Amino acid sequence: MLTLEQIDLADIDFFVTGDINEAFDALRERDPVHWQERQPGRGFWSLTRYDDVLAAYRDPLGLSSERGVTLFFGEPPPPRQSGFGKMMILTDPPRHPPLRQVVSRRFTPHAVKAHEPMIRRICAEIVDAVIERGECDFVAEIAARLPTAAICEMMGIGREHWGLMFAIANETIGRHDQEYARGRSGHEAVYAAQARAHEFFVEEAQRRRAHPTDDLISALVHGAADGAPLSEEEISFNAIMLVLGGQETTRNATSGGMLALIQHPAQRAKFLANPESPAAIEEFLRWTSPVTHIMRTATRDLEIRGRQIRAGQRVVLWNAAANRDPAQFSEPDRFDVTRAPNDHLAFGHGEHFCLGANLARLEMRVIFEEVSRRMPDLELAGPVERLRSNFVAGIKRMPVKFTPREARPAVSA
Repeated sequence: MLTLEQIDLADIDFFVTGDINEAFDALRERDPVHWQERQPGRGFWSLTRYDDVLAAYRDPLGLSSERGVTLFFGEPPPPRQSGFGKMMILTDPPRHPPLRQVVSRRFTPHAVKAHEPMIRRICAEIVDAVIERGECDFVAEIAARLPTAAICEMMGIGREHWGLMFAIANETIGRHDQEYARGRSGHEAVYAAQARAHEFFVEEAQRRRAHPTDDLISALVHGAADGAPLSEEEISFNAIMLVLGGQETTRNATSGGMLALIQHPAQRAKFLANPESPAAIEEFLRWTSPVTHIMRTATRDLEIRGRQIRAGQRVVLWNAAANRDPAQFSEPDRFDVTRAPNDHLAFGHGEHFCLGANLARLEMRVIFEEVSRRMPDLELAGPVERLRSNFVAGIKRMPVKFTPREARPAVSA
């Protein structure tokens, strides 16, 4: 078993090559409120037990989001590029609720349900594009295409710009992976991606002011928080947030969920017998924990399990650890598509519960239905390549093969 000294949660490579679940097991058992400071001024607390993570989510004033929500955000960036206090994920009460309400009604179960025909059309197109080849990269050609297309459709972003939105997400989320950083530091990669996104959304906002539509960008442009219109930066940063959030959770839970099915044949057989099961979707989310952590900053002195946390210190809520806590989940290291109950924290909790959770669940349900129906024998065709990140449990490449079939097979009479 790993010693606590061997565990470095700031080592991004460990999340790619190491056994992170073994590390979380050790921390939960021996030091569930763990202080790490390998570099002066870069210390942080790690919460790995479900109850502690849940309690932290329920304290948005004591544990602030406004100073960054990722462990590797680093030094304060230039104000124009920070999004602090402007992007809803980087705001605290009292500003956060009215800012969220500007678009939240677009993500209710009823509102999301109206998009199901669009999502089914996209899923059919995605499978059509690869079904006759008998092989593809499951991530790039299936899992990533759906959420990118769906959120862009909802935002009113033209198809010619979908590649840009995909690139912005990759460069932001994958900023510590050299494939996306391309020789730049993580900060430089993020700032460059945000600058491109900001330029794009300022122009889109100008168009919506002149010609209002019924899309999400118009909702931001013509919405109001606390009775006042959103600023240009609030519009831009929250549009960026919708693009990032709309892609990453679904993309990585879909890729990771498909990999889990391949690796667990008995569970796959259960799933194929009932691919519409909502329990399976929840297990994909718990198992993959696509957002591994959310960071908070203490606004006052706190005590958790007898450990003294000082105001200004970082506190990292490890969703991936909480979702494998045996005190909350029976046999947590067993992948079970029929698991119930399954009160995972893959979408967070409380004030910042994932805005797009209903959309993500719908997208996952439909794409898994489509893939299961038309590619029932899908299997790995090469090594799986993971994203270099300790923020998202991402898969960059997953080559798969399946029996080739004609696109859009005719329905028998």
